[in-house]
Amino acid sequence: MGTHWLDWEVVEIEASKALPAERSSRGLTAPTRGDILTGLGVALVLIPQALANAEIAGLPPVAGLYAAALPPVAAALFASSRYLQTGPVAMTALLTFGALSVLSEPGTLEYVQLAILLALVVGVTRIAFGLIGAGLVAYLMSQPVLLGFTSAAAILIIASQIPTALGVEPTSAGLLSGAFDAIVSLDEWQAVHITIAVVTGLIIFYGRRIHPLFPGVLVAVALALAASVFFGFTGETVGAIPRGLPRPTLDLPWSSLPYLLLPGAVIALVGFAEAVAISRTYAAQDREPWDPNREFISQGVANVVSAASGGFPVGGSFSRTSLAKLSGARTRWAGAIAGLLVLAFLPVADVLAALPRATLAGIVIVAIAPLVRMPTLVRLIRVTWGQSVVAWGTFVATLALSPRIDIAVTIGIALATLVHLRRESLIEIETERWNEALILRPSGVLYFGSAPRLSEALLDQLADHGEAVERVIVDLSRLGRVDYTGAVALKSFSEDCTRAGLDFELRAVPKHAEGTLERYWGTELAQIWKSE
Repeated sequence: MGTHWLDWEVVEIEASKALPAERSSRGLTAPTRGDILTGLGVALVLIPQALANAEIAGLPPVAGLYAAALPPVAAALFASSRYLQTGPVAMTALLTFGALSVLSEPGTLEYVQLAILLALVVGVTRIAFGLIGAGLVAYLMSQPVLLGFTSAAAILIIASQIPTALGVEPTSAGLLSGAFDAIVSLDEWQAVHITIAVVTGLIIFYGRRIHPLFPGVLVAVALALAASVFFGFTGETVGAIPRGLPRPTLDLPWSSLPYLLLPGAVIALVGFAEAVAISRTYAAQDREPWDPNREFISQGVANVVSAASGGFPVGGSFSRTSLAKLSGARTRWAGAIAGLLVLAFLPVADVLAALPRATLAGIVIVAIAPLVRMPTLVRLIRVTWGQSVVAWGTFVATLALSPRIDIAVTIGIALATLVHLRRESLIEIETERWNEALILRPSGVLYFGSAPRLSEALLDQLADHGEAVERVIVDLSRLGRVDYTGAVALKSFSEDCTRAGLDFELRAVPKHAEGTLERYWGTELAQIWKSE
């Protein structure tokens, strides 16, 4: 991925003015000592992660800092969760790369502008969902879809970092093929790059085992930066970082907007799914109310602000949110303070110019590796065949369609919908003979998708029992739902029975189905609806 940065006009930010005085805003109380310490801890992790995630997105590292400065502040003003930490995240970064790499060369000015436009699309989409009260739309991302997507996306993210970790220039544009080329090119491996990436990963991995709050990322970055300066590292580094923020502009590639609508909608959903899981879990633990619509708005505003400040699509981070809770965050100020500290860091961000890119690769790999959940995917086959089809279908589609993984997510949602409709269309009928009566007890959901199956099954049962039957009783006690089409199917069957000279009865009509049947059957219902 290209990573050169063209000359942007930037706005100088004085570090002394970057942190405003403490004040309440939109319900925010004064920050506590825990919020300040948490904000500092999160910022120290956020800065290197922001650089790494910008790399994944195919953007200059500084774009990650732009996306990590003002967006968390904006999100904190509207958020429902006091812990949720907003900023660049790996999955959203990969989706960004997938959407934009087919439209422009990564690292070019046009590519940067497309990323800004994509952040705007994501932001407007999320705000719209929140304003119309469509927070529940996030649940369209079923667990099997997320399982298959995140596992495959994690593999792609790791693959994107392998050439950098090995110090090999990839000869293929594809993420998987590029990683394969780098792995087989043993003679081109650079020992110093491998050492930096491995040591970085070991520090972070074992640091977590020492204590969940051990600043492994910070320690790894500090050591790598010091070693790079002291020993005169000559490999790939972060490079010069412009000071300040780029000026907001409307000079964007608007002609590409139609191509960004689907990826933007997918990012709006996929990126929000993680925030939903984190926020809902912690709200339940603390017995606090949580509003998905408000969270949609907060994440949407954060993306609009990211677009205005030269960033790219952002989302809720699981790792940084967990860090915020463990560190003792008390209010939404924790996230705002983290963003303000990144903002204050921008004027001196050039101190990271000598940081080896292999360090960022190590940070990404060790953070993403746990998301490759192959054992869970395998176990799913034994647990439920239908949901395993959804998960594995999404997994394969994500790998096969890379970089257009937004299309893979769409396929996963479609598969989940088809499996759900198939399951809902299945109607089981228990049959019982009592003298001359045939008692039929259908179970399932009787709606437009399952009504034809019910009609066929009832007629088959009637045909199987032949002339010995004089009366048909349909017991509805096991039906979960009955819609208009289901009522039509029942009435059609009753008419078939009447034409065949059979008495027809309905029994145990569920309360939720009474209104639907009465509206369609009218006065006829009273004649066939018998009490037990």
